[in-house]
Amino acid sequence: MFDYSKLPRHNVLCIDMKSFYASCECVFRKLDPLNSYLAVIGDKTFSGSIVLSATPKMKKDYGIKTGSRLFAIPRDSKIHLAEARMALYLNQSLQINRLLNEFVPLEAIHTYSVDEFWICIDGTEKLFGDRWMVAKKIRQSILDRFRLPSCIGIGPNKFLAKVILDIEAKQTGIAECQYEDVSQKLWPQPVEQIWGIGHRMKKNLNQLGILTLGHLAHYPLEKLKKRFGVMGEQLHWHAWGVDLSPVTGYNPASYQKGFGHGITLLRDYKNIGEIKTVILELCEEVARRAREAGMAGRTISLGLKYSHTNSGGGFFRSYTKKEPTNITMEIYEVCLNLFARNYRGETVRQVHLYLTNLSLDRAIQLNLFEDKVKNHKLGYVVDEVRAKYGSTALLRAQSYTQGGIMLDRAKKIGGHKAL
Repeated sequence: MFDYSKLPRHNVLCIDMKSFYASCECVFRKLDPLNSYLAVIGDKTFSGSIVLSATPKMKKDYGIKTGSRLFAIPRDSKIHLAEARMALYLNQSLQINRLLNEFVPLEAIHTYSVDEFWICIDGTEKLFGDRWMVAKKIRQSILDRFRLPSCIGIGPNKFLAKVILDIEAKQTGIAECQYEDVSQKLWPQPVEQIWGIGHRMKKNLNQLGILTLGHLAHYPLEKLKKRFGVMGEQLHWHAWGVDLSPVTGYNPASYQKGFGHGITLLRDYKNIGEIKTVILELCEEVARRAREAGMAGRTISLGLKYSHTNSGGGFFRSYTKKEPTNITMEIYEVCLNLFARNYRGETVRQVHLYLTNLSLDRAIQLNLFEDKVKNHKLGYVVDEVRAKYGSTALLRAQSYTQGGIMLDRAKKIGGHKAL
């Protein structure tokens, strides 16, 4: 057995808002989130639109859950359909974050997503009681103030708090898993039930005869490392409940590793000019975010995923420049080269772009053959204009063509309607 005596033991809570988007819509409509039938849809005018969230009753009685399609929802008068309003959900998430800040300092809050948070409550015992008392108080406070249901996992680290949340607390409300509970509570679980193991990894593990977390814990570490590299080592330690990552608030200067942006297109793109327009607009967005953080990057990565009409597939390629950049057209030039080398005329449905290998944007290497300093300053000027007058105040002409996505995206948050 593993010797846990040398590992740190923190009091970590993983807080998850149950069916968050759907619950917010229920509260807005003065409905009970736990006893109403409601589904949040991306676009009610499109029968194939994806369900983004559904209340527990929708899941239990109709089998409608996240990822279901609008056409699968029965026509029933007691079912409420709501189009996503991301601004509402983000605002509610911020309010919940502020409530958590009443229990712990901001640096002890890790916002994992719009509806999920880790907090470390070490040192709060004299104020709020033990970890179970704090969990109960937080859960009740969220319910009293926002009428929103939640569930909480408790553990000595982020991994165990998250896993026990997923496999137990979502049914019981609050659940705990300490190191000593790993063999009993976690090892019998199928690997696909464990946070961090997706469909592809499940398939790879199953091929090795690893069906449960217990199998994974006892599989030779060296073989895992040889097969999966660093990920294999992480899987091994997680199987034993070991996670040394700290619970810390987000700090861009310390933790930003790169800037990425991707989009699933509303239709298949086959026209090369339209595909290049989307790539240019993603370059614009990634460069803007880098400038906003005062950063520049050397490695530019472009990924295209093809439509199912081409049986899927795609490519993901990178290029590293000698000097870091956050200039839109420099990033775009690299992307065009990657595109020319790897694209063979397939139908495109997703485009992804990343700028990594970051450094502070302190200086620009002068170039005798182009006014790089001018282009660098121009990017910041454009950012200032858009910040003051709106994201569509200045757009490239290509954004007004049939392939452009910026005008439509400006009305959305996270790819869905803001209001």
